[in-house]
Amino acid sequence: MACKLGTSSTANFVPSFSSSTSKRSFSSVTLCPTGDKTCGRFYGGIAINSGIKRMDRFRVAVSSFATEVKRVDQQKLPAMESQRPVYPFSAIVGQEEMKLCLLLNVIDPKIGGVMIMGDRGTGKSTTVRSLVDLLPEIKVIAGDPYNSDPDDPESMGMEVREKLMRGEKLPMAMTKINMVDLPLGATEDRVCGTIDIEKAMTEGVKAFEPGLLAKANRGILYIDEVNLLEDHLVDVLLDSAASGWNTVEREGVSVSHPAKFILIGSGNPEEGELRPQLLDRFGMHAQVGTVKDAELRVKVVEERSRFDENPKEFRASYEVEQDKMKRQITLARYNLLSVRTDRDLKVKISKVCAELNVDGLRGDIVTNRAAKALAALKGRDRVTPEDIATVIPNCLRHRLRKDPLESIDSGLLVMEKFYKVFS
Repeated sequence: MACKLGTSSTANFVPSFSSSTSKRSFSSVTLCPTGDKTCGRFYGGIAINSGIKRMDRFRVAVSSFATEVKRVDQQKLPAMESQRPVYPFSAIVGQEEMKLCLLLNVIDPKIGGVMIMGDRGTGKSTTVRSLVDLLPEIKVIAGDPYNSDPDDPESMGMEVREKLMRGEKLPMAMTKINMVDLPLGATEDRVCGTIDIEKAMTEGVKAFEPGLLAKANRGILYIDEVNLLEDHLVDVLLDSAASGWNTVEREGVSVSHPAKFILIGSGNPEEGELRPQLLDRFGMHAQVGTVKDAELRVKVVEERSRFDENPKEFRASYEVEQDKMKRQITLARYNLLSVRTDRDLKVKISKVCAELNVDGLRGDIVTNRAAKALAALKGRDRVTPEDIATVIPNCLRHRLRKDPLESIDSGLLVMEKFYKVFS
């Protein structure tokens, strides 16, 4: 089967957080100084630590999909209770850099995702999965296996688009952004989608069964231990991330569908490096380390023990903080389009990228987007140098050319160049 596409440096002013049935499922934060750690230099009050293809003779209709989706309420899809309680995002102690990168990607999915690298046991997977509770709702075509956007033809499946062109009125619904886990042992058929063999043998029809890429459209695709992912799956992700479309050609069936998602990966650098092509597809890169402060370590242990003893009661204790964060994210997404960046700041961002010899222009684009998302999170309509200083290490550190003789952290190299250009 061929699967291709159709079409550690944290900064100040980061968010501080006080403490129907179917075979397929849809699955005021205060900005304040980080406080304790005062090592590093200061800048503006910021403390920096050191074509779509189709076959003429056969078309796959949505009704023939193997994943049966029964009619849902046209106003709102019911929220599915998770079988496993999720640790509250606002209860995560420390790791502000990682939390900020995740929040910015939820506010602006076009940033391109987050690569989280750090020691084992530092809460990488827990933090990413805790993001589920904070994901805002989006408008979808009810019952559509691709979560098609009724307002954006580029985010629609082919069948939905053709029905709308014929003037058919399709039911719409509101559902939370979906988060899909991609296990390391997944097959290419499960990721891309394949032919439903059972239906072909029992009914004699060619039916397409959507894969994980279809389910993750307009949502989040999370890969734990991404640096251990098989090369053939890496190739699939590279194609999907490049154009936002997935094309499956198999057994006389040609199906293309949208596959635009926020790619989030986590891993331990000691277990192997990530392919440069895939690493560059991640918009931001967050480094996490083991907490050294004894008091914070004790707090982490106590909070985790409380959660393990009574997850429901623990989640209830953070309900106010979670709701406050949800409102902040929703407001920031709404105000994002009104945020502006002065041309002088854009020129300086590009100058930093040029002097660091960053390949391509993706670093410039991501830095501009991340700075705007941070300004929206803070409730402002204009980007400041402080916003850029906060996000630029995460946007550029993984794009620098590797020098085996260089001992300084790449994030610090980015900040040194930032000071030089913005001074």
